[in-house]
Amino acid sequence: MKSRWFKWSLGALSVVLFAFLYAPLAVVVVNSFNAAPRGGDWRGATLHWYEALSQNSVALDATRNTILLALGSTAIATVIGTSLALGLAGTRFRGKRTIETAILLPIVIPDIVMAIALLLLFHEARERLNVLQPGLLTMTLAHVTFQIPFVAMIVRARLAGFDRTLEEAAHDLGADRWQTFWRVKFPLICPGILAGALLAFTLSIDDFVVSFFTTGPGATTLPIYIYSSVKRGITPEINALSTLFIVVAIVATASLALLQSRARK
Repeated sequence: MKSRWFKWSLGALSVVLFAFLYAPLAVVVVNSFNAAPRGGDWRGATLHWYEALSQNSVALDATRNTILLALGSTAIATVIGTSLALGLAGTRFRGKRTIETAILLPIVIPDIVMAIALLLLFHEARERLNVLQPGLLTMTLAHVTFQIPFVAMIVRARLAGFDRTLEEAAHDLGADRWQTFWRVKFPLICPGILAGALLAFTLSIDDFVVSFFTTGPGATTLPIYIYSSVKRGITPEINALSTLFIVVAIVATASLALLQSRARK
């Protein structure tokens, strides 16, 4: 009886927690199909707000900027983060622990602190060297800064279970370093690299604070657009845009979980 009561209590608590987490998202999704011009009372289902969103040039420009920013920063962060993980996992040197801590530090630093620090850095570079004008370039550099630690952490976790005897066997069979890396090591750590890239992409798509502090004219992203639109009042177009945002996040997160599951197997 105690075991059954515990299972029912745990199940009920899980339902309450999931309802607390996902009920607001469900409200946004439902209202994106609501025919009411300002939401609220249900007046029938419609796709009008998605059609209106597709004709909103400002929203489309923000979508393009968001995708370009996420793809560019993810590509750079994946290369640098993977290189850092490979270098730290394959060598021993004095100060290695310090470097590992410094790499992971941006993960625990509050976003607002990092945003202000990057804003001051770019301002000094612009004032003293006349470079790094606010825009997609500064936003890309800022996103790369907080993406690298996540990529490095995931790739290092994959490297922790790597069997070094496979490299030794490849060398014994006549393979050089590059052949060993591309034909043996890279295929085995590739799921970790892809998982890190997907996480970096999701973080870039989702970021608001760092983007808001480092953006410039003509470099509005979707989170910034949603924030500026909400200040004028929530419209069904914002609900439609947020719904698409949720779908992208779910797909990216599910892909990340699938890759991590395959990597563990």
